[in-house]
Amino acid sequence: MLTIATNLILRQDKFGKLPDGERLERIKKSPNYKDGAFQNIHHTPDLSEDANYYTVLKEFAFGDKSRVSPVDKIPSTKIDLFALDATENVLIWFGHSSYFMQLDGKTILVDPVFSGSASPFSFTVKAFNGTDAYTTDDIPEIDYLFISHDHWDHVDYETLLKLKPKIKNVFCGLGVGAHFEHWGFDLNKIHEEDWNTEIKLDDNFEVHVIPTRHFSGRGFKRNQALWASYVLKTPTMQIYIGGDSGYDTHFKETGDKFGVFDLVILENGQYDKSWKYIHMMPEEVLKAAKDLNAKRLFPVHSSKFALANHAWDEPLTKVSTLNQSLEKPFSLVTPIIGEKVEIQNSNQPFENWWKGLQ
Repeated sequence: MLTIATNLILRQDKFGKLPDGERLERIKKSPNYKDGAFQNIHHTPDLSEDANYYTVLKEFAFGDKSRVSPVDKIPSTKIDLFALDATENVLIWFGHSSYFMQLDGKTILVDPVFSGSASPFSFTVKAFNGTDAYTTDDIPEIDYLFISHDHWDHVDYETLLKLKPKIKNVFCGLGVGAHFEHWGFDLNKIHEEDWNTEIKLDDNFEVHVIPTRHFSGRGFKRNQALWASYVLKTPTMQIYIGGDSGYDTHFKETGDKFGVFDLVILENGQYDKSWKYIHMMPEEVLKAAKDLNAKRLFPVHSSKFALANHAWDEPLTKVSTLNQSLEKPFSLVTPIIGEKVEIQNSNQPFENWWKGLQ
């Protein structure tokens, strides 16, 4: 009965679909696909050498949860995205790894999650109070949707179905397109690529799909779809759209290849020393930003969902404190949810909004 129930659950549309047919044959030709799964550039254990699944599960189940989620409401503001001046180059953060950008006249959306949960079951991994200022109704037509990988806190079935009529192009790693095709997206709109692939777009925009160090999966079978980051070149700037990643050589290699980035967006949150190979610690976020020759650093992947045992405000507290101790601190972007970030204004001030909240 348990097996039958599990199979019925996994057959729900929200779990997506594993690659098959021509898509799977294409995947098998990828140099990053071996032994029936996608692989990281370097060996990447799920857990660090001094950890095991028993201790991790014990800590997750019985560890101190007093500040994993905030008691206070997360502050936010709201602007009308439909009313933006087309000449503005701005970013609006929605919490965790979801954000909107308008760059040189193009509208861009990254890993949107508006359903209120980062889980296949809506009663689990609930969004923090105050992080729901925006809904899919507040999102205008999107020229470019970027998907970093298919985990539930980055690919939200409910959100994507509602946004589908507004999305003109989807960029994702090999295999992720199987989910989108299964959900009725037009195949002609899906740019599903391997690492180290370049996509030339209109109006002098181009996208480079680049490596990251993580894993994927929406069910029990892992690494059937590729995780990725992106270099987005516009007529006037260069942006690093980072996916989830442990620290590795790919940051330096990307920096050496592409030069200076006007804005680098990196995950900083939901980390733990026990899984340090697949998520960065705050000090590694700054190291990666240096590798990438960042003018400005926007740390994301925090302040909306509790997916690790650290205090909810620890990622921003640590990265800000560590940044100030650097000989040459980065211009750090730390907006409240919904605040308009002026992408090319490195002197724009931001408050440490998390301070004093419980």
